[in-house]
Amino acid sequence: MLCNELSQSLIKIPDSKKKLIQEIRLRCNKPIALTSGKETLFVCKDGSIIYSPGPRAVRSLKHHIFDSFRSLCGYSVYSKQNEIIDGYITASNGSRIGVCGTANIKNNEIISVSDITSMNIRISRQITGISNELISKIFPLKGGVLIVGAPTTGKTTLLRDIARNVSTGNGCRIMRTTVIDERGELSGGNKGSIDLGLSDIFTGYPKSDGIMQAIRSFSPQLIICDEVGTDKDVDSIIKCTNAGAIIIASLHAGNTDELFRRSQTKKLISTCAFKNIVILDSSDIPCKIKEIIRL
Repeated sequence: MLCNELSQSLIKIPDSKKKLIQEIRLRCNKPIALTSGKETLFVCKDGSIIYSPGPRAVRSLKHHIFDSFRSLCGYSVYSKQNEIIDGYITASNGSRIGVCGTANIKNNEIISVSDITSMNIRISRQITGISNELISKIFPLKGGVLIVGAPTTGKTTLLRDIARNVSTGNGCRIMRTTVIDERGELSGGNKGSIDLGLSDIFTGYPKSDGIMQAIRSFSPQLIICDEVGTDKDVDSIIKCTNAGAIIIASLHAGNTDELFRRSQTKKLISTCAFKNIVILDSSDIPCKIKEIIRL
């Protein structure tokens, strides 16, 4: 989905390195930076990896950014405006791309973003079986699960595999599972390129709307969604619990101390919807469980 000049270098990266790369950062007139765990890497034209942004590193020029951005938007930038205003777009394969540029303001609100200067492409992957350990530790569920971790610790990857396993009864009893995929990341967007088993998937719905529609029409036993924390999310989670559905969701926090300092955590715990908090380790291994807190 990137412009040909950039993709030709990236595609030559050795497979052993490719599978470790979590992000591709494009900055106007700067070297392409690759995130691998805690490391930042750079790529040469022949696909070799170097560890400093020297003269051999491939640079993303202004026209590379422009062409790649249009391609990632499916050549319909207008249709992505609402996402762009929120600072991201979701590619057709479910990869989430952070974008920044020049904000155009009207009445103290961002109405559009122009002159894109940086993009951060977060690689969307499915790792089959990555949730097996967690399922063995917390199932059968007695209540909801809040999965907590810093960026790139694998929260979304873990949620995907939980949905696949639980909806098909792999390692646990089958539960009627609904996935609220607000940004298209969990399922791989409108192409549904990621296997979520027998889950019913609400793509593009705001979490609060998706949860209520699922409860009204699909009688889910389990609802899975990403990145909760707003007041509307909390209200929806309360309604979800009152309707008898269990919820599994994720929340950003770097560690336990940071988690319990956040006002969102107090609100979410106060709903009594969550019985387990799963803390993911900030390591190079995705979805590595550091701690399970029983509430």
